[in-house]
Amino acid sequence: MEASHFPGRHVTAAPETQAPVIQPGHTFASVTDKISAIVLTRRTPVAWLIGFAISFLITMMLLAAVGWLFVKGIGIWGVNIPVGWGFAIVNFVWWIGIGHAGTLISAILLLLRQDWRTSINRFAEAMTLFAVACAGLFPILHLGRPWLAYWLLPYPNTMSLWPQFRSPLVWDVFAVTTYATVSFLFWFVGLIPDLATLRDRATNRVARIAYGTLALGWRGSARHWYRYETAYLLLAGLATPLVVSVHTVVSFDFAISILPGWHTTIFPPYFVAGAIYSGFAMVMTLAIPLRAIYGLQDFITMRHLENMAKVILVTGLIVAYGYGIEAFMGWYSGNGYEKYVVVNRLVGPYWPGYWALILCNVIAPQVLWITRLRTNVIALFVMAIVVNVGMWLERFVIVVTSLHRDFLPSSWDMYWPTKYDWATYFGTIGLFLMLLFLFIRVLPMISIFELRTLLPEAHVKEPEDLRVI
Repeated sequence: MEASHFPGRHVTAAPETQAPVIQPGHTFASVTDKISAIVLTRRTPVAWLIGFAISFLITMMLLAAVGWLFVKGIGIWGVNIPVGWGFAIVNFVWWIGIGHAGTLISAILLLLRQDWRTSINRFAEAMTLFAVACAGLFPILHLGRPWLAYWLLPYPNTMSLWPQFRSPLVWDVFAVTTYATVSFLFWFVGLIPDLATLRDRATNRVARIAYGTLALGWRGSARHWYRYETAYLLLAGLATPLVVSVHTVVSFDFAISILPGWHTTIFPPYFVAGAIYSGFAMVMTLAIPLRAIYGLQDFITMRHLENMAKVILVTGLIVAYGYGIEAFMGWYSGNGYEKYVVVNRLVGPYWPGYWALILCNVIAPQVLWITRLRTNVIALFVMAIVVNVGMWLERFVIVVTSLHRDFLPSSWDMYWPTKYDWATYFGTIGLFLMLLFLFIRVLPMISIFELRTLLPEAHVKEPEDLRVI
C-alpha cells in the first residue's frame, strides 16, 4: 500500500482490490460543495420540514408528560411495590445502548484504520450525544424528587449516606457523565476543520460569525493539523475503553443485586454486545433515509451498509449466546429461584414479550447471512427497525420479569405501563429526532475533510521533508 499525504495528515491508500469507500468521480471541490451545500445553500427538503414538525410535536408530548409528573409524582406511572423499576430504567438502558455505536465507529474503527467509517462517523457521534441526553432524563425523573438529583454527584459525603458510593447507581453517574463528556469533546474536535470550511463558504454574516467562533481560529496550517491529529488520537484512545466500561457499569445495576434473573456474571459482556448491536441498528436506521433524501449514495455506499450489517450479525450472535447462557445457568445452578425466572419468561404472563425478543434479536437477523438481503437497502432498513424493537423488548423482559415475581409470592404483582409511561418514552424519541434534524440542518452530517483523504488525488507522493507526520 502506498503512503500518501493530505494537509497535515498521514493517510494510507486502500488496496486496489478493495471496494471503494466512496464512488469514483469525486474531487476535493465536489465533496466539499456537495456536503457543505446541505447546510449553507441547498433548499431544505420537504421531508426535513415534515420530519422536524412531527418530532417537535412529539417532544411537546414529552414536556406535557414530564410537567404532569412533577405535579403528581411517579404514581402516574405503572410502577408498584415489587416492580419499582419500570419504563424509566428500561428506556435508560435502551438509550445508553443506542449511543454506543457512535463511539465504536469513531474511536475504535479510527484506531484500527478502517476507512469505511468516514462517511458515517459524524452523524453517529451526534446520535451518541442525543441518545445519552435522552437516557440522562430517565434516572432524574425516576427519582421522584428530581430537585435532589445532586445527591448522586460526588460531593463531600457529610451525611454518610448520600452519595452512597457502594451503589452501582452512583457508579452510573460517573460512567455516563464521563462518557458524555469525552463523546462531546471527540465530536467537537472532529468538527473543527469542517466548521472552518463552513465559515469560509458562508455568505450570511451571522453564519460566518457563528461558524468562525466555533472553528476556534482554524486556518489549516501544518501546526494546526499536527495538534488536531494529536488531540483527536488522544480522545480516541480515551473513548475506546468507554465503549466497554459504560455499559458494563450499567449492567452492574442488575448484576450486583441478589435478585434471581439479575445476579449473573454474564451481564457485563452481554450488555456491551447488546449495546453495539442496537447502536449499529440505529445508525443504519438513520443512514438509509438520509442517503435517500439528500442523495448521498456516492458517500454512504452499499459497502458501508453491508459492513454495518455484518457487525449487526456478529453482535447478534453474541447476544444470542448470552440468551443461551442465561437459560443454561438458570438450570445448571440448581437454584429453584433462578430456574423459575427462566420458566416464567418462557411461559409466564410476559411470555409474548420474551418470544418476540427472540424472534427480533436471534431469528430475524439470520437472514443477513444471505448476500442478496444483506445488500438490499429496504431489507436492511426493516431489519434495523426489528433489531431496535427487539433490544427494547430485551430490556423490558430483564427489568420487569425479574421484579414482578421475586422471592415472596405474597408480594407478586403485575406491571402495566400507563399512558404517561408511553408518552414519556415516545416523547424522548421525538426529542432525539428533533435534535438530529437540527444537527443535519446546521452542521455537516458527513466529515468533509476526512472524506477528502480517501480520494485518489489525496494519495500523491510528496518529499519526505514536507510531511508533518
